[in-house]
This record gives sequence, C-alpha cells and structure tokens, in this order.
Amino acid sequence: MRLEAISWERLTGALADRVADLTAADGSPWLRVAVDGASAARTGELAQGLAEALRVRGRPALVVAAGGFLRAASLRYEYGRRDADAYYDMWLDTGALWREVFDPLEPAPRGTGRVLPDLWDPVTDRATRSPYVELPPGGVLLLHGALLLGRWFPFDLSVHLRLSPAALARRTDEDEQWTLPAFARYEEEARPAETADVVVRADDPRHPAWSGPGT
Repeated sequence: MRLEAISWERLTGALADRVADLTAADGSPWLRVAVDGASAARTGELAQGLAEALRVRGRPALVVAAGGFLRAASLRYEYGRRDADAYYDMWLDTGALWREVFDPLEPAPRGTGRVLPDLWDPVTDRATRSPYVELPPGGVLLLHGALLLGRWFPFDLSVHLRLSPAALARRTDEDEQWTLPAFARYEEEARPAETADVVVRADDPRHPAWSGPGT
C-alpha cells in the first residue's frame, strides 16, 4: 500500500470533506464512521478533531468511545486480568453497542437517533447512567477505539490508525504490554490495513502518512 505524508490538520480536513459528501449505504439518515486503532494511536484525538471539522461543514457529529462499552469486570477478567485472547474476544460489549448505538441509527421506522454515549465505567465497574443523546438526521456517529473492524458493525467509512509492531510495542504503556498479542492476532485475522477504507500510518505521531481519500 502506498502512503503519502500529510499533517494531522490536513488529514482531518480531508476526512471531513469525504464524510460530508457521503450518504449511508443502507439509506439511513445518519452516517456511522469508525476511527480504529490501539490506545497508543490516540484514536480519540482524531475523532474529536474530525467532529469539530464536520460541525464547521454543517454536519452534527457525536463522538463515542468504544471504551465506554466494555463488559463488567467479572466477565472481562473471567480468564485473568491479563489474558490477551479474552481482551480480543470478550472485553468489548458488542451487543450493547448494537442495541444502544447502531440500532438507533438504522433507517426509519426503526431508527430514532437516540444514542447512548457510554454504558459502563471500567474503572468503577458500574453503569455510567449517562443520558441519551439525540443525533439529528444528517448527523455523524464517530466511534473510536481498538479492535473495531471485522465485527460486522455497519460502518459507512472506516479509518484505521496503523502502528507497526515495533511502534506499537514502543508506544504502549508498560502495564498494557500484555495486550500486544491481541493486536498481532487482530492484524492476522481482521487485516485492518486491508479492510479499512482509509489507513493512516501513525508510527511517528509528528509525521503521519495516509492512503489517500479513496473513492
């Protein structure tokens, strides 16, 4: 894959232009965008910047962190606190994401636009009790976090922030190094660099490169 150098500011603007021109493949009045990558890639920063750029273009946007939809600790840690396979397969509450985020953004009459921005606080291990947010028609959901691709989520656009294995190991906090086998498995099974619509190489956070706007 050929990548070209770009600044984060230009990247955000180019992505916002592409999203602003999209229509949902299933006829939904809302768009669903993934910003996928390990926590070391700082997906939330790109998602927040993209949300602001979309609002400037007249498209309301809602940023949702996948980390707000983790399962309870009793389920996440069933096989221990540092089991990489459990992290890959069991930590993310995909059922809750479907129910609270994706189902409300389906085409009418099922879609309501009422999205729950988060469900579970993994630190306190309690429900967040956050209120629902109304995303108006024409709005854009920006779901960011790790291991999002290959799960059949109905994304209209997917952006993958790629870190090489060496960069991922270097930039991952010491207490999260045990997750590295899960990301190696993700590369092998989900092949995010091949399946994502846009790939951004983020090995050097000062000098990203991307695959271009695509079609």
